[in-house]
Amino acid sequence: MDFTPTDDRRMLADTLNRFLTDRYDHDTRMKIAGSEIGWSAELWAEMAELGLIGALFAEDEGGFGGHGFDIALIFEGLGRALVVEPFHGALAARALPADQREEVIAGALIPAFAHSEPGTSFAQDRLRTTVTDGKLSGTKVAVAQAEAAHIFIVSAQDSDGPALFMVNAEHANLTAYPLFDGGRGADVTFDDAPATRLSAPLDTVLNRALLALSAEALGIMERCKDTTVDYLKTRRQFGIPLSKFQALQHRAVDMVTEIEQTRSAVINAAHHLGGPGASKYAAAAKYTAAATGRMISEEAIQLHGGIAMTWEYDLAHAAKRLTMTAQIMGDEDVHLRRFPAL
Repeated sequence: MDFTPTDDRRMLADTLNRFLTDRYDHDTRMKIAGSEIGWSAELWAEMAELGLIGALFAEDEGGFGGHGFDIALIFEGLGRALVVEPFHGALAARALPADQREEVIAGALIPAFAHSEPGTSFAQDRLRTTVTDGKLSGTKVAVAQAEAAHIFIVSAQDSDGPALFMVNAEHANLTAYPLFDGGRGADVTFDDAPATRLSAPLDTVLNRALLALSAEALGIMERCKDTTVDYLKTRRQFGIPLSKFQALQHRAVDMVTEIEQTRSAVINAAHHLGGPGASKYAAAAKYTAAATGRMISEEAIQLHGGIAMTWEYDLAHAAKRLTMTAQIMGDEDVHLRRFPAL
């Protein structure tokens, strides 16, 4: 396995990081996340123009990336900046027909991926959303940026088993709310909504989503670690920086070690995406990201003391986002149970 990024991926990472550094600082992010719509249409259009959405799709899908390492690279950068724009829905657009996929890549069509249901523990064979005679009924929960969506990509059961279906937003009933870490989400109910069955396998889209969430968590962990190390170097106690205390050094090193374990799991999932064992490695990455994310957020807050809990301080929002990301599409317990079966 070659870990060296290609020249194209290095350029993509530079473009992404430069854009987010210049246009998505903490104050801008907080303003966007706390707005009535919970995202920025202006920045979404700029991201599309830079090719950040197109990088999630292969050339034969209208993009110029689409491999596991492209997805991991994009979402690690998005996680580090705590971006709230609807990238997860765009990632699921791989399942859409070519003409609609092109609209998504251009930033003109916004899809939302509606998969999570209460009480199903992420098991596909336990989906309660059903399709009968082309009509879809059921409820999905915690759908990110559902209010922004023009269409929903929905997992459901029909006579042939679990599959993906497309439903126009006009046939969805939303109960919207602000999310824990900023931005907007909704519980979405469908009542005999006209649905079109999509040909892309459900497993394929789920594995891409799990890889993206794991990489996103990795980026947030890096932000938490960097913020914590900077704080330890700056904050002084008994006339010396906290970074000089050996006990705190050991705890910081433990954070770095655990983050590298998560990076290895993300690399492994990215490498195997689309191949044999992809579901197993995606589950392993999500488990590792969720378990490590809890440890990183707790340690970062402990090492900061009271300032870490204040609304004005950056770490509070990163820790919240990390906590929420760990729960989406199944927490560590869910994927620890899935792994042996896979």
